[in-house]
Amino acid sequence: MTTTPAPTRDTSPRPIDARMPRFNQGVLAIALLVGFVMRWDWVVPAFAVILFTGAAFGPRFGLFLRIYRDLLAPRLGPPRELEDPRPPRFAAWIGTVFLALGTGALLVGLDVVGWALGLAVAVLAALAATTGICVGCEIYVRLQRARTS
Repeated sequence: MTTTPAPTRDTSPRPIDARMPRFNQGVLAIALLVGFVMRWDWVVPAFAVILFTGAAFGPRFGLFLRIYRDLLAPRLGPPRELEDPRPPRFAAWIGTVFLALGTGALLVGLDVVGWALGLAVAVLAALAATTGICVGCEIYVRLQRARTS
């Protein structure tokens, strides 16, 4: 008697429009840079929360991810490129940690440290938004390769 193997369930997440995280990264970079120039310390914790919600709960809950998905994407037409959501989500977690640490530094009066962490996120987000080179995404991919080898 031959047994049929149990069907395997695909557990990989549904691909996302590659433009969505880039839009989010662009907004993040601009907001942090403007916040720094204007000395709006509230921008660092505000974007820590925004990044956290998108990283923890997905695009439906990330403010700028949702704005992209609901308002911009329908006007832009179908994406030419889809990507795995896990690398940009991992990058968002890294940004969240940096911004949370920056928030803590700002709260205890370590403005230089707080803004250094915030600006590090801004620079990396701007790099990803303008060139597609996402350092956090690359870290994710390398960690996955190391885990499977």
